[in-house]
Amino acid sequence: QVQLVESGGGLAQPGGSLRLSCVASGSIVSIDKMGWYRQAPGKERELVAAPTSTGGTVYADSVKDRFTIFRDAGKNTVNLQMNSLKFEDTAVYFCNARKWNGARWDDYWGQGTQVTVSS
Repeated sequence: QVQLVESGGGLAQPGGSLRLSCVASGSIVSIDKMGWYRQAPGKERELVAAPTSTGGTVYADSVKDRFTIFRDAGKNTVNLQMNSLKFEDTAVYFCNARKWNGARWDDYWGQGTQVTVSS
């Protein structure tokens, strides 16, 4: 099992910045990928940023050039730097970890951290 704990959410003004962090614990040795998703009220959970299978990173179009994901594998953390925040970035942000078990991906989720962009 993998436990994920997010932190860093809160209230920001439009144009402001926040940094989210996620720390993994438990059975972390074989974590293959860590990424970020978000879910706004009344909407489905969507990908924000995550590593690809070819070693790159995929970002949602709505956050490109504003958000940056970076992982510190040595500290079992993944961070999301969010700049130039917009009202529409308001959502609960979830950390995700994926492990390949030989047949399929096992997904693990944090409890989520609220990000509210408001003036």
